[in-house]
Amino acid sequence: MKERLVVKRYAEAFMDFAKETIGLKQAVLEFKNLKVIMHDNQGFQEILYSLDVSYSEKCDFIDKVLDADFSNEFKQFLKLLLEKNRIDRIGDIADYARAAYSHLGETEAILRTSFPLDLSLIRKIKDKLEQKFNRAFRFYIDLDGRLLGGVQVIIGNTIIDGTVRRRLEDLREQLLTVRV
Repeated sequence: MKERLVVKRYAEAFMDFAKETIGLKQAVLEFKNLKVIMHDNQGFQEILYSLDVSYSEKCDFIDKVLDADFSNEFKQFLKLLLEKNRIDRIGDIADYARAAYSHLGETEAILRTSFPLDLSLIRKIKDKLEQKFNRAFRFYIDLDGRLLGGVQVIIGNTIIDGTVRRRLEDLREQLLTVRV
């Protein structure tokens, strides 16, 4: 749990910085390119993770290997991770940033409903969720008659369930626990 929080904080901090400097699109692209380098060159990670290689040697290595293809901001971020002894989390940070910002800051969300909704109602739901989660969403609509009514929003691993079916299931559970 703690490691996921560390990953999220570093990724979000860099993306906030990148938004003002190199842009979100470029930052996501650089994370993608770094993942390719890490996958194709096992030695890259070994040098960064090695206890036998000094901090300054690792910084020089980053500058030489990533010279032309990566921004100075991204290279500085990698050096910061080295300095804070978090470089071992770079793969997870890259995965988080790519997933969260692959739509240029928009997070994918599925809006499930049993019947078609008015566009104004969808906008209201989207606005409320963006305020609550402090992020932009890209909605995909899924019609599912089994829900009986109401809406369900799925954002990654988070499910917000306001469906009639869920309420009936909750009521059923409550009735089963009541002793007469």
